[in-house]
Amino acid sequence: MHQDPNSFSKGRGAQERVSNRFENFRHESIPEFLEYMYREGEAQKIRTTYQKIFPKTIVNKVRSPDVGMAYSMNPYQGCEHGCVYCYARNTHEYWGLGPGIDFESKILVKEEAPALLDAFLRNHKWKATPIVLSGNTDCYQPAEKYFEITRACLKVFLKYKHPVGIITKNAMVLRDLDILKALNRDQLVGVHISVTSLTKEIRSRLEPRTTTTAQRLKTIRLLSEAGIPVNAMLAPIIPGLNSHELHALARAVSEAGARSFGLSVVRLNGAVGNIFTSWIHKAMPDRADKVLSLIKACHGGSLNDSRFGLRNKGEGAVAEQIHTMARIARRRYFKNREFPALNTALHQQYKTGQWTLF
Repeated sequence: MHQDPNSFSKGRGAQERVSNRFENFRHESIPEFLEYMYREGEAQKIRTTYQKIFPKTIVNKVRSPDVGMAYSMNPYQGCEHGCVYCYARNTHEYWGLGPGIDFESKILVKEEAPALLDAFLRNHKWKATPIVLSGNTDCYQPAEKYFEITRACLKVFLKYKHPVGIITKNAMVLRDLDILKALNRDQLVGVHISVTSLTKEIRSRLEPRTTTTAQRLKTIRLLSEAGIPVNAMLAPIIPGLNSHELHALARAVSEAGARSFGLSVVRLNGAVGNIFTSWIHKAMPDRADKVLSLIKACHGGSLNDSRFGLRNKGEGAVAEQIHTMARIARRRYFKNREFPALNTALHQQYKTGQWTLF
């Protein structure tokens, strides 16, 4: 029995290879040839590969005023989680790769990240400001199991008593609970756990290689019981797809122990618009047109909005309804809770030792 090349590809977010916009040549699949390969048994599954790269710097200044961080760092480029809506897909094109299947199957690994971070934190000009792991791609994606770069970086933050934020949707963060507890003794760490849907079907198709929602809620609970502050990221909210779950999501993360939650209205920037459109027509053809129409209603008739201040919030009646639900959920489930600011006062003395006394 052969596989229909036009069917939904499980285990991957993007349903096709997408050409790099900077390249002169484009790769185009011919359905007739793919059908022949399936019949002859020659088609192979796409396997994830890892390629080491050697950047000169690791900490990035975030110039966008609406993402809630000033500095970020990413141990990996590309992400095997395969979230179909991920804005970071476009960055893979700067490496000569595609934002579709390439983004989730060709992972670039920065093994020198801990050493680069160590040198950065020792710079006499640097004044402690929280640095966020995973501003672009998840620092606890499957590659971390093999390379342990994130764990090594956390040890560097602990060594210099420097504040660090973590954004992830993977329960693997619990592996490093020992370091997180040590950081938290000086109020140096905050964890942001992404929870997108309570529905298995939506989660598994929208984010095919991620930790289940049940495991994410368990992760929030275990971190919270350890005293580590957790903010839940109910993001992205996709109208017509998971927007109806907002209250249920807020209640679930509140009961798990999250101190706050944030959200963003989905925007499909660059190549992500076509990737998402292709995906939803395959994954959920019955609601594809409705969802795409509602997304456009939040961004002035387009799938994307690049305007600072509006691009993550959206505008119009649909977006306002989402934010109204969020305000009600905060009053109902997060009254008298607050996500704490991280401690920036210790780093200077651990960077310079006793020299500050002279």
